[in-house]
Amino acid sequence: MPRKVLSAATQAPRADGAIQVEVTLPMRQRCWDTRAQPSPDAHIDSPARIPRISRLMALAMKFQDMVDRGEVRDYADIARLGYVTRARITQIMNLLHLAPEVQEEILFLRSAPSERSLRPLTVQPLWGQQIRLWRRLKAERQVNASCATPA
Repeated sequence: MPRKVLSAATQAPRADGAIQVEVTLPMRQRCWDTRAQPSPDAHIDSPARIPRISRLMALAMKFQDMVDRGEVRDYADIARLGYVTRARITQIMNLLHLAPEVQEEILFLRSAPSERSLRPLTVQPLWGQQIRLWRRLKAERQVNASCATPA
């Protein structure tokens, strides 16, 4: 990339004493332009991205393990270390309130629902009810996905 070029104009001095300075700056390509086109050495057959909810579920399990081992005192310590609010840590940790069957499906799904759509399930204390709500949520997502794709 070329360097900045500073040059003072050699015009007649102005009456107010101002100086004219010309600056040439290099043009940089925008970030999103470089991401839009895959690089030549990119692996086209790379594995699919893990859904965000699956990563959050694994993170909740890791955080709980850290608390259990005494690495951190409580969830507030995790929030401070991660530069997030205690409320956000609570939302993530509430995923551990889901039935084990639902947790397992979330961890291994290719396309999972959003964390926000799972919040009503986390406050349901009965695992049987959670599983029914989970199945209903999955069915709704499949119907919505089939309606969204053109035939």
